[in-house]
Amino acid sequence: MGKKKITTQNEAQMLKETGALETASKKVAAAPASSKRFIKSGKAYVQATYNNTIVSLTDDAGNVLGWASAGSMGFKGAKKSTPFAASKVVEAVVEKGKKAGMQDVAVYVKGIGSGRESAVRSLATHLNLSSITDVTPIPHNGCRPPKVRRV
Repeated sequence: MGKKKITTQNEAQMLKETGALETASKKVAAAPASSKRFIKSGKAYVQATYNNTIVSLTDDAGNVLGWASAGSMGFKGAKKSTPFAASKVVEAVVEKGKKAGMQDVAVYVKGIGSGRESAVRSLATHLNLSSITDVTPIPHNGCRPPKVRRV
């Protein structure tokens, strides 16, 4: 599908980029907790696409306690879909969940992006996983194919 562009960065650009990512993660973590109730268990929804990774943390009823995405954490372009970005997103969401008292979580994974596995591993290190469920939609015979092209 064409040539891939390879870019190189010098050390000053790398330091500037990591500093920007750290400030963005602190900004996300410094957000005040919206719920004042104590929630022991909940659900984590991980949507891993080719372009981004989005993680939402909810209680058992489905009310959202917190969410984060690689784009909201400060990652741009192709870096949003990396496993490293997915683990940073999970850390930010888990911090919001721990403020509400969350300890146990059931994980629902959707999509086939590269951040899928690393997000689940990162959730496992921070919280107790009760179950992992794949909810990726699978077409049963799919859409109708286009008509044959006549030239």
